[in-house]
Amino acid sequence: MKLEVVVLPVSDVDRAKDFYTRQLGFRLDADFPINDGYRIVQVTPPGSACSIIFGDGVSDSAPGSAEGLHLIVADIEQAVKELAGRGVEVTEPFHDATGAFHHAGGRERVSGAHPQRASYGSFAAFADPDGNGWILQEITVRAPGR
Repeated sequence: MKLEVVVLPVSDVDRAKDFYTRQLGFRLDADFPINDGYRIVQVTPPGSACSIIFGDGVSDSAPGSAEGLHLIVADIEQAVKELAGRGVEVTEPFHDATGAFHHAGGRERVSGAHPQRASYGSFAAFADPDGNGWILQEITVRAPGR
C-alpha cells in the first residue's frame, strides 16, 4: 500500500490554491469545477509521491482541523528561509526536549535545530490560511527500511 492523497478541509478554495501553489510552490495537478458546490483541486509537493486534494464538497471536516501533516526536507534551516522568503509564516527550527519525535502543539519545544543535527530530530511549523497545521522535518539519513 502507498499513501496517495491527503484531503484537506479548507474554507476558500481559491485562497488555498494560491497558498499551496504560489507560496509553497506545490505543483497544480488538477482543478476540476464539476458543478455548483463540487470542485476538486489537487496539488503535489515537489518530489512527493503523495498529493493533496481540497475543494468544495470533498470534506465534511471543519476547515483548519488537519494537524501534524509532515513535509520532509534535507536542510531545515534552508527550508525555513525559503518559506519565509515566500511569505509563509513559519517558526524557527526547533527540536523536542526528549530528542525524539515532537510533542503535540508547542509543548517541549527547544529553540534551534537538534544539537547534533540528528536525522529526524529537527522541525519547524507553519499553517495554511485556514489553520491546517504542517510540520517540516529534517531527514538527512533514512532509518533502515524507510
